[in-house]
Amino acid sequence: MDEWFVAQVDEHGADIHAYLSRRTADGVADDLLGEVWVAAYAGRSSYDPDLGSARAWLFGVARHVLHGYYRKRRVPRLLGFERPVDETDAVDARLDAAALGPALKVALRELPAVERELLLLVAWENLTPTEAAQVLGIPPGTARSRLHRARQRMDEQLNDPPTTRQEAGR
Repeated sequence: MDEWFVAQVDEHGADIHAYLSRRTADGVADDLLGEVWVAAYAGRSSYDPDLGSARAWLFGVARHVLHGYYRKRRVPRLLGFERPVDETDAVDARLDAAALGPALKVALRELPAVERELLLLVAWENLTPTEAAQVLGIPPGTARSRLHRARQRMDEQLNDPPTTRQEAGR
């Protein structure tokens, strides 16, 4: 089991670090990554390959560690979990479509928390909808329908700016 764990660290370490980096201030991700590996190592015997991939399981551990980090700090909620509001600039800086950054930020904030997190797991972390469902602890079919809804809402937000919606009386 220890060899298996080392292989998972080697294979998925960069992805888990990127996940944490996109959701925290500079430098915090490094510390949290250590916590993720400690928690994952301690719980490695509970991993069941019949329930999903090791990658999704590790993202679930990382998500749990991240929630604990923000819960301890009692900071405002954003992007489906707790994080400091002033760190939204870090999210904008990492968006590939910099010109759409402000509109994307608004559209993401308007999504329900679980849809937002699901969309980010699939879009940013390249998890499959089934893996994202495992991370969030929801059935795969529910994840697919929520992901579809989230994409529709994002499309509506980005293709129908607020000024247009307000003028139309929506």
